[in-house]
Formats: sequence, C-alpha cells, structure tokens
Amino acid sequence: MVPTRANPRRTGGHRRRSPYRPDRTRHRPPGGRSARGRRTGRLPGVAVTASPSDIARGLRSPLWSARPQGLIWPRQEWQWLVDAGVPGWSIPAPFGGSGQSPQDLLDGCRELARANLSVTFILSQFQAACQRLVACRNANLQFRWLPRLASGEAFATVGISHLTTSRQHVAAPAVTAEATDGGYVLDGVVPWVTGADVADVIVLGGTLSEGLQVLTAVPRDRIGLVVEPPVELLALSESRTASVQLRHVTVVADEVLAGPAPQVLTELSRQGGGAGSLTTSALALGHAQQSLDRLEEEAAARPILQPVLAAFNEEVARLAADLRSAAQGDQLGHLTPDHLRTRATSLALRTSQAYLAAAKGAGFVTGHSAERLVREAMFFLVWSCPQVVANNLLGEFSRCDEL
Repeated sequence: MVPTRANPRRTGGHRRRSPYRPDRTRHRPPGGRSARGRRTGRLPGVAVTASPSDIARGLRSPLWSARPQGLIWPRQEWQWLVDAGVPGWSIPAPFGGSGQSPQDLLDGCRELARANLSVTFILSQFQAACQRLVACRNANLQFRWLPRLASGEAFATVGISHLTTSRQHVAAPAVTAEATDGGYVLDGVVPWVTGADVADVIVLGGTLSEGLQVLTAVPRDRIGLVVEPPVELLALSESRTASVQLRHVTVVADEVLAGPAPQVLTELSRQGGGAGSLTTSALALGHAQQSLDRLEEEAAARPILQPVLAAFNEEVARLAADLRSAAQGDQLGHLTPDHLRTRATSLALRTSQAYLAAAKGAGFVTGHSAERLVREAMFFLVWSCPQVVANNLLGEFSRCDEL
C-alpha cells in the first residue's frame, strides 16, 4: 500500500508554469475541494492509499486509451499518479515521500507499465532524477526540490544518456563542463530528455577537459538552456522527448549533485541510487504482461493459444522473481542488470508479436492495441540499451555465436 503523502511544501514567489503541466488554477480537473476551499484536482476513484494495482486499473480507462497519442502530454494520467502519491514512491519520508523499498518500487512500476507504458516511462525518468537527488550529499539541493517533487508540485527529468549509452561513438563529449570559481559552465547538446518542456528541473551532466564528469540539477528556466521541439517517435511520442541545447549555461556549486569523477553516475550509485538500471527491465516486463493480458482475451475463444499463454506466464514469473532478488541485492552471479535487461527486452518483443499473430490482420490496423504494443516493445531496443545487451539481442535475432 502507498502511505499517505505529506502536505506539499509551499514556496513563495511567482513560478512560471508550463502550458503542458497540470495547473490546478487554469485547467481544473474534476474533483472536490480541500479544507481551504481550493479544488484538489483529485479524480474520482483514486486515493493516496491506493495499491499499485488499483492505480493501474485507473490508467486502463477507455477514455484515456482512446485519446489521440502524438505529442500530447498525458496530463490527466500524470495527475492521476500525483493524486495517488506515486511521485513520492522514490522519495524518503523526511522529504514528504513514502520511501518505497527497491523491490516494491520495481513491482509498482511493473504494474503501472502493465496498464500504460507511456506514463510509466515518464515516471521512470522522474524517478531517475529524484533518486539522484536523494543519493547526493547536497542537503540544500535536496530540500529545495524533493518536497515539491514528492507532492507533485514540481516535475523533474534527466538528461544523462550521453554519459552512458548515447553518442558514445563520438570522440568529443556531447556536453562539456568548464570549471569556474563558483561552479561550472556547460555547453553542448543533451540528446534525449523526456518531458523537457514540462520539467521544472533537469538532472544533467557534462565532461571536463581532463575527462572527469559532473552531475548537476539545472532549473529549466536557466539562461542559455534551450529546449528543442519534441520529436515524433515510433512510439511514446506523448513523452515529449527532446534535445536540450546548453549555451554557456552557468551552474553554481550548490546545484552540483556529484563529481568531478571518472564515471559520475557510478560514483553516485555507490552513495545509494535505488533500483537504478533494473527499472528499465521492470517496465519491459510490465509491457510483456500487458501483451499477455490481451493474448489471454484471444485465448478465451481459441483454446489452441492456451499452451502459448501458459509458457509465457511461466517465463514472466521466473523473471519477476529474479528482478526482486536482484533488487534485494542477492548475490547471484548470473543476475546481472545486463542479463536481466536482455531477458526482459526479448520477452517484451516476443509477447507483443505473439499477440499480433493471434490478433491476425485486425491487429495490423493502425489504432489496434496489437500494433501499438509491437511498436512500444521496440522502444526497449534503444532506451538506455548497453552495448552488451544490444549484442546479446543481435545474437538472439541472428543466431550468431560470435557477438
């Protein structure tokens, strides 16, 4: 169960609002009024004590699934998560969150992805930012952002793929950092930032001339930070993922999360970074379960599909158990993040295609759930996919043993 959220931490002064973020004063969703007479924005049927399965049930609303996809930010779905206290899952209680364990966090995200991958992907990027704020040793920065993030008053995202998997074949770093007396100056392009034009703060990194990296939390309205128009993707375009230009962006020392260090994300994870890379595998597993839920509907009228469904469900159960073991820190040699990611991605691809095969020609028509699930499954081939995982999958596709 998700504990009751603490009251949002209010801050004074004017705050510029994004046209895409839920704004309870201009775009009031249906709901009651708080004790102060202000609309809460809470949608009927969701409570801060709701379980992940209850919250996921709301995300399966036919009204939401029928709305146009494209580049439209899922405002209502995110508000649903906010009203249920989901943003606080990855934030400790002293900052207003519920501080879920790594195992419960993975299980919750898996259940949400089983209902709606788009909004759960957005949540994963929000959680990635929160977990790095939690893991840092900058108390001022933590108290500046974490209470507002836990309450849903603010939104955070990350731009860190260029430090790990994206553009690693390019000789020059995507983002350079130059040390100054009071902090750093960042220049370059952050290639993949989800919800960039919605965010209040973006966790992003840069590389110094000597090769060391720094990780920072930069407000979106900082001078020199320019969000490019979001790109149309094969799937999940509603995440409004875009590039962010950094044009001589000044970062003060109090906005530094970690570094300088050779691998700043690894350094920060040693300080306690939560479920980390396992989250991607949990979302892939949840997506596979969504495909199997649809396949089960087909199997109800076609008994020949029952053995296929049973075999996939056994594989899901094994992978779910292994993910929980890895999240608990069990020292099982084969349960590396890369091994689990390979299995989860393969499962998402195979289950979605099995559902498409079962749905036949109808599933190949634009707008059918089968074609959407197939497209979404392919996202796991490119989302923060380490080269070893890509090689494993290429070997599986080609049956080549040389990778």
